[in-house]
Amino acid sequence: MDAVAGAGQLVGLAAATLLTAAFLVAVKMGWRRRRRQREVAPEGGCRVVGGDGGDRTDIVIVGAGVAGSALAYTLGKDGRRVHVIERDMTEPDRIVGELLQPGGYLKLMELGLEDCVEEIDAQRVLGYALLKDGRNTKLSYPLEKFHSDVAGRSFHNGRFIQKMRQKAASLPNVHLEQGTVTSLLEEGGTVKGVQYKTKSGEELKAYAPLTIVCDGCFSNLRRVLCSPKVDVPSCFVGLVLENCQLPHPNHGHVILANPSPILCYPISSTEIRCLVDIPGQKVPSMATGEMAKYLKTVVAPQIPPELHDSFIAAIDKGSIRTMPNRSMPAAPLPTPGALLMGDAFNMRHPLTGGGMTVAFSDIVVLRNLLKPLGNLHDAPSLCKYLESFYTLRKPVASTINTLAGALYKVFCASTDQAKNEMREACFDYLSLGGVFSNGPIALLSGLNPRPLSLVAHFFAVAIYGVGRLMLPVPSPKRMWIGARLVSGACGIIFPIIKAEGVRQMFFPATVPAYYRAPPPMESG
Repeated sequence: MDAVAGAGQLVGLAAATLLTAAFLVAVKMGWRRRRRQREVAPEGGCRVVGGDGGDRTDIVIVGAGVAGSALAYTLGKDGRRVHVIERDMTEPDRIVGELLQPGGYLKLMELGLEDCVEEIDAQRVLGYALLKDGRNTKLSYPLEKFHSDVAGRSFHNGRFIQKMRQKAASLPNVHLEQGTVTSLLEEGGTVKGVQYKTKSGEELKAYAPLTIVCDGCFSNLRRVLCSPKVDVPSCFVGLVLENCQLPHPNHGHVILANPSPILCYPISSTEIRCLVDIPGQKVPSMATGEMAKYLKTVVAPQIPPELHDSFIAAIDKGSIRTMPNRSMPAAPLPTPGALLMGDAFNMRHPLTGGGMTVAFSDIVVLRNLLKPLGNLHDAPSLCKYLESFYTLRKPVASTINTLAGALYKVFCASTDQAKNEMREACFDYLSLGGVFSNGPIALLSGLNPRPLSLVAHFFAVAIYGVGRLMLPVPSPKRMWIGARLVSGACGIIFPIIKAEGVRQMFFPATVPAYYRAPPPMESG
């Protein structure tokens, strides 16, 4: 009987111990749940996406345009848990971001996204044609050393973006969501995530160790992360021409018109995009018919005969679009927990079609920097480490930015004789062929983005222009125009280089951040 009683006491004790342990675990879990609810919804009762659970997000990306969708796929492919929040998931309809240079296509291949230009009726682009006063010259990309698939591509911007979004969404660790980000969530100077509103109007918060803002040229978040100095030198008026052929098939066309350049390039097998540049921030009114009149009387006479009838038909059809051309040097304010990319961070005049090349090049640089990191939770160390991103991107980005700004100013007509001589010299210099055209077109294509090469060719054009003025016999007037030409060339390129950063552009290896090693972090 004593043995039975003892066994009963042991069973009772064990049962009591188990019940007490279960009770304590339940209390502890409830306390943790209540604490987490208080932490993630301190005010306004916003629901939280991500957090401390198994579905924790590594990176929040704001925007799923060209940069955001490509970045989401790239980081997702590297195993990061990515949450992308995009204001509008429908297919974009834009008049820029339609021409990808060969250098950009090489970066696209490096990211594994080259199939995104397939099945969207994208057109191969093999170079440029320059047209001026009835003369023309063809500048072919130097593609001899590359695989036969390497060339430029032109397409409908929206189709390209949708393909990249689909590819990003195909990864199980990438979540694309439609919503409008209203603010960054900061705590003690560190960005912890974003607050956003869903399509249904629900207010949510998304937390992650790193937030990357790629919300485009109209970014409402960039002021927190950089010192924006946006310039709007001109506007594009966009039309789609149908039932016509370009003078040089598979080439972009730059018409050196008055007052400023006109661009034409294919965006499908049956359509040609025509972009008419209008200097300044105001364009003729479409409502009053001033725009149609301007295009027919000022622009149409300067359009190549092969495109003229289709140009007039596009005007009569009324599908005219306008867009301001913005330029903005990169001026980051390094902020723990956040990074800017794409047009939200850096813009240049779209004349040279270099925007997507810069974006994809930046993504390659960032991917290589983040790859060795196990987790991203030490925000101050990560911020200091990622300062090297701003230096490593500079040689490529600043070359393309400077070329775009300088070429636009050279290609615009002017009442100043010295400026017009520079414009004429540029056309004739590129028409010489050989090294005189191969060097500049290699810069334009993004295949050889070297700042020193850019400066050398730019001043070679200026010296060539002065030489033309000195023949057959120099005169005091011609020498004065030549001096003003050189002075004008300096006035064009030096301010752009200064804005880009002389040291980072030409001597990046002298910047301490260039050598910054990854911070010591535990694996995630």
